[in-house]
Amino acid sequence: MKIKISKEDLFTNIQTVQNIVSPKATLPILSNILVEAKNDKIKLNATDLDIGISCELPVKTVEEGAITIPAKRFSDIVKELPSGDITIHAKKNNQIDIEGTQCRFKLIGLPKDEFPKFPEFNQKDIVKIDQKTFKNMLKLTAFAVSHEESRYVLNGVLMEVEEGIIRLVATDGRRLAKTENSINSSVKKDFSVILPTKAIQEISRNLEDEGELSIIINTNQVLFNVNDVLIATRVIEGEFPNYNQVIPKETSNKIKINTKEFLAAIRRANLLTTPDFQAIKLEVFKEKVVISKTTPDIGESREEVFVDYNKDELVVGFNPHFLIDFLKNIDDEFINLELLGVDKPAVIRMEGYLYLALPMRI
Repeated sequence: MKIKISKEDLFTNIQTVQNIVSPKATLPILSNILVEAKNDKIKLNATDLDIGISCELPVKTVEEGAITIPAKRFSDIVKELPSGDITIHAKKNNQIDIEGTQCRFKLIGLPKDEFPKFPEFNQKDIVKIDQKTFKNMLKLTAFAVSHEESRYVLNGVLMEVEEGIIRLVATDGRRLAKTENSINSSVKKDFSVILPTKAIQEISRNLEDEGELSIIINTNQVLFNVNDVLIATRVIEGEFPNYNQVIPKETSNKIKINTKEFLAAIRRANLLTTPDFQAIKLEVFKEKVVISKTTPDIGESREEVFVDYNKDELVVGFNPHFLIDFLKNIDDEFINLELLGVDKPAVIRMEGYLYLALPMRI
């Protein structure tokens, strides 16, 4: 294999695939990037066996072929090379020559035969959605994913497609985020899969504010095509809990509150929390909510936020992070907060979105 390519273009694409390469890979080949040259294009592939990522770019191909190159070394070398074209030549003994303006490196690679193949997908049923829309859906749900290994089915985001709707749901058992949007794709059958956190992070990293995203579902894998960057991920196997059972019916007992003011007040109260004293107190009065925190041996805080509310008074405690994680991702100027009691969840409903958080004892 021998190719000539712009240093800048190559480095951008190495960065695209390099993120999933683990420095502590169990197999040496998984620490490498597969580089394949054919028909004046090169394809870069990386995988950790759970997620695979592939992209291609135009090059001047002198000699077709393929080789795997140590990802970290390859990235570091290309980054530091002078601007301009570089030549990469893979020889029969797995030696790779990387040549730039007045400098040259030699690396030892591994043959492509050992590298896991990128999965193939049946493209009959393709879900298409605006990248910006899906990026926002991930932002509004992924923070609620569980990080407890014992609850592995909650270690990802549930993605459902049914009757022209795509829905994402995440929960850690103490809070729940659900969002949905309409899609134009004519998918023949409904499906439901759980996307692992690492895949969510990689997809989010590649999504842009323009363009379309294509999603193809296989039996135990999902393919995302983001601007011709292909991300294939295994799904988490298991049954996601019935989230509809925990969502209370909507009530007219709502507190209209300024999002930024509420977020700022909770962040200030959070300054006095400790692992043993996490809960902050919300005291709801007519036309105001008092947000306070008292922590033994540390101190206390109290702050009033004016609201639109004229019903029953209420006192309830919450983990501040459950409210902060939600509020910092919301663009709406005001939210309607439903507080149903000291032992019942807080619910915020918006167009195409619902967030729920369980209270804490205070």
